[in-house]
Amino acid sequence: MSPPRILVIKLGALGDFLMALGPMQAIRRHHPQAELVLLTRPAYRDLGAASGLFSDIWIDPAPRWNPVAWMRWRSRLRRGGFERVYDLQTSERTGGYFRLFAQNRRPDWSGKVAGASHRHVYPSDHRMHSTERQRAQLAVAGIDDAGLSDLSFLDGDLSAFALPERFALLIPGSSPDRPYKRWPAERFGALAAHLSGRGITPVVLGGPDEGVLAGAILSAAPTSLDLTGRTDLGQLAALARRAIVAVGNDTGPTHLVALAGCPTVALFSDASDPAKTAPRGPEVRELHAPVLTDLPVERVIAALP
Repeated sequence: MSPPRILVIKLGALGDFLMALGPMQAIRRHHPQAELVLLTRPAYRDLGAASGLFSDIWIDPAPRWNPVAWMRWRSRLRRGGFERVYDLQTSERTGGYFRLFAQNRRPDWSGKVAGASHRHVYPSDHRMHSTERQRAQLAVAGIDDAGLSDLSFLDGDLSAFALPERFALLIPGSSPDRPYKRWPAERFGALAAHLSGRGITPVVLGGPDEGVLAGAILSAAPTSLDLTGRTDLGQLAALARRAIVAVGNDTGPTHLVALAGCPTVALFSDASDPAKTAPRGPEVRELHAPVLTDLPVERVIAALP
C-alpha cells in the first residue's frame, strides 16, 4: 500500500517561513510514514530540502495573471494524489488553490478557506502571533504538539571568518522596499562602538547590497567585522550559536538567529506589529518606537544582556 501524500503550503517572507518550520516538524511527527510535499517559493527550496522533512518540493508558479499557466497548475494539483493539505499561508492566493480541486474530490484541508474540512477561522484584524495561529490551526486537524522551530539541522563552516572569542551580531538591513523598518545605520555604529569598548567585536550581517550599512558601522567602530554578502543561512545559524547577543531590525536574519538560540534584541517601528511578527526564541527582547529614528542608542544598550 502506497504511503499517503500530503501537501504543505508555505510562501511568505523568510521570517515567516522559518517560524513555520516548527508546525512543519509537527506535521512530520504526526504523519511519520507520509510523503510530505512542500509547496513554496524558489528562495526556500534549499531550506526546505535541508530540513529533511519533505520527499519533494514544488515551487509556486505564480500564475495569477496567466490563465494558461493557471490551468496547468490546476491540473498538477489534481494529479498530485494528495489526501490532505496543510495551508500554512492561509492567504487569498492559497485559498484559491483549494477551489482548483474538483468539489467532490477535494483532499482534507487544514486552513482558513470556507469549505475546508479542518477549518481554522480567525478575524482579519487579529493580533495573534503566527506561531500561536498555526498552533491553533493544527490543533483543529488533530496535531497538538507544534512548537518553536528546531533549526539544529542548519549549520555552516565559520573557519574563513577568523572570529574573535567574544562577538555580537548586528543586523542593520531589511527588505529593500521597506527602509522604514531600519534603525539608522549611524546608531548601529554608536552601538558597535559601545560593544567594542566592552571588548566585544561587532559582526555585521546582511546581504550583498547592505555593504553601505556595514561601511557606516565600521566608520564608527573600525574593529567591527563586515560579513555582509558572505554568509549563507547555515553560517548565520552557526554564528548565532556562538555570539553573545544579536541586535537587528524586523527582518529574516533576525528571526533566524533568535530561533537558533542567540539572545536577541529586535527593533520595531509602527511599520510592523511585534504581537504578530516578533522573532521567537529562547531569549528575545523587543524594543519599539513609532518610527525607528526615535529609538535612542541608550535604550538598546540598556536591553543588552
